[in-house]
Amino acid sequence: MASTRLGRARHAAPFLFLTPFLLLFAATLVAPVGYAVWMSLFREQAASGLGFGGTQTLFVGADNYLRALGDDGFRRGFAHIAVYCLIYIPVMVGGALLLALLVDSTLARAKRFFQLAYFLPHAVPGLIAAIIWGFLYTPGLSPVIDFLSAFGADWDLLGPDAVVFSMANAATWQWIGYNMVIFYAALQAVPRETLEAAVVDGAGELRTAWSVKVPMVRSSVVLTTLFTAVGAIQLFNEPEVLRSRSSAIAPDWSPVMFIYQAAFTKHDYGLAAAASLLLAVLGAALSFVITKLGNRWKEA
Repeated sequence: MASTRLGRARHAAPFLFLTPFLLLFAATLVAPVGYAVWMSLFREQAASGLGFGGTQTLFVGADNYLRALGDDGFRRGFAHIAVYCLIYIPVMVGGALLLALLVDSTLARAKRFFQLAYFLPHAVPGLIAAIIWGFLYTPGLSPVIDFLSAFGADWDLLGPDAVVFSMANAATWQWIGYNMVIFYAALQAVPRETLEAAVVDGAGELRTAWSVKVPMVRSSVVLTTLFTAVGAIQLFNEPEVLRSRSSAIAPDWSPVMFIYQAAFTKHDYGLAAAASLLLAVLGAALSFVITKLGNRWKEA
């Protein structure tokens, strides 16, 4: 009898330990997503055409999704994000990996100092970082722009042709040190005997980094690329802050800005919920593609 009770207690123990996590997961993810799905199926409109009598909630099914997909601003937002990702992701991941390799090099000195120096920009809140770079991009206020203008380099960093690069630069400045720390930690797990064997075989620093170190941190590269891509499609701080300084940035420049405008300016919560879920589907699809490509790279 006692053994039976003990066996039941052992089987129940894992569920008891998982209960706090499951409750928190349901409250912070499952419930909000479910509520967003519910909201996306309805639309509020005036009870009468004259605007009297308050509003009424109507079930519209997939109409909010069709409205979002048919909106030119929403589609342009995805086009802008695609260009941003093509610039930002390679620079971010490649730059962070290069910095980690340099710090991990046997020729590097003051490694602790450079780790801290590269990571410090990440300690600046995203909104503050966007404001700082907005100042540095504004002619007449930025000492950098004034310095370049003195040598005849008249660059409009907030113009239509350069604003995407300016946003990518600001985001890279803030996050490259964070990703460098991830790569550097992965490099510390590379067996020292493997590196010593490469040196004995005559491999130099560059050859060892490219042929030994990079292949052995592929999992970290894939994971960082995944997080960077998912974060990139949620771009909001940089364009929202720079919008007041650049006529090239519309209120719905990115998908998240479109969702913000729909919810808090137009008060069309059904459209905002539908657009949010479409963005979430894109993030899931992007995660799937990156994971598949990463697995193929690791297998190769």
